[in-house]
Amino acid sequence: MSILNEIKLSASRRILYTLHAVDEMNAPNEMISTEEVREAVFEGEIIEEYPEDRRGHSCLLFKITGRGRAVHVVCAPKEEYLAIITAYIPSLDKWCEGFKTRRAL
Repeated sequence: MSILNEIKLSASRRILYTLHAVDEMNAPNEMISTEEVREAVFEGEIIEEYPEDRRGHSCLLFKITGRGRAVHVVCAPKEEYLAIITAYIPSLDKWCEGFKTRRAL
């Protein structure tokens, strides 16, 4: 099974948010809704994979949400749930136009 299918299957069971994710989503300049996270999870695309992550195989998802803004979601599929590690609005100082490629440091 592909990692994207694992993500969707885990999310269909349950989505759990880390404290870090909730803090980032609720930042005054972000205010990312759980619906936007769900859009990224179920309709977004993987732009980076982290197979060796200490939290388990995780991915960075990208989606232009129904609100018309780019959202990045880092998540890790587990047997009983999808862990949302963080979610944020990408900025052009760290990401190239289109928000799918990191800028060189």
